[in-house]
Amino acid sequence: MIVFENVSLAFGNHQVLDGLSFEARFYEKIAILGGSGEGKTTILKLILGLLQPDSGRIIIDGKDITKLSERQLRETRMNFSIVFQEGALFDSMTVRENVAFCLREYYDLREEEIEQRVRELLRRVGMEYAIDMMPEELSGGMQRRVAIARSLAACEPKMILYDEPTTGLDPISADNICGLINDLSSGEPPNRRGLIVVTHKITDAVKVAERFMYLRSGKISFDGNIEELKNTDDAELRRFINEILLVGT
Repeated sequence: MIVFENVSLAFGNHQVLDGLSFEARFYEKIAILGGSGEGKTTILKLILGLLQPDSGRIIIDGKDITKLSERQLRETRMNFSIVFQEGALFDSMTVRENVAFCLREYYDLREEEIEQRVRELLRRVGMEYAIDMMPEELSGGMQRRVAIARSLAACEPKMILYDEPTTGLDPISADNICGLINDLSSGEPPNRRGLIVVTHKITDAVKVAERFMYLRSGKISFDGNIEELKNTDDAELRRFINEILLVGT
């Protein structure tokens, strides 16, 4: 369970979050929507303890992470994997080395074991054939697939966090990434891995999420399912989701 209780955070004079509160179970499939600068990615960083709030509490699996040491935070972070915007692969490393990085960092494994695990993860995302390629040789969609494999290397998370996973991709590549996201969170609750996806692309959000939050002025102004989202009478939110209102889902 993830619990945000009255969380506020400002960067200088810019109030990003202002008394934000919500609860989420690890098996949920959630999309956090909102305009640029509304704090969507900030929420992911707070969940991981990469940022600390100015006030309020963040409780992960029963622990208030705002009071944990860096060593204790590492244990809590094992509940999650994160896929950063643009993939964030190491440019100077091959695909193999990128995926192996966390395995070498966190585990005492023989090289044969690392190679086996790397190939298994790349096979899972359909990228084993690119094991010796450099990031610059990969398309945007291929880079996201490798980034997802790398995010799974450190652990088998309860929930995967995605920061704008389809930004900059062509429609076919974006659709393929959405398919992979769904594959990694398949099954029925509570026996499945959940996800939180931060995005401004509403058409992709509806392909992967079942619960939708809309962030505005530091608070969640909407929290509901797809039918509630499409039937909202909030004028600003209706403009934001206009694409799915026009074409249907």
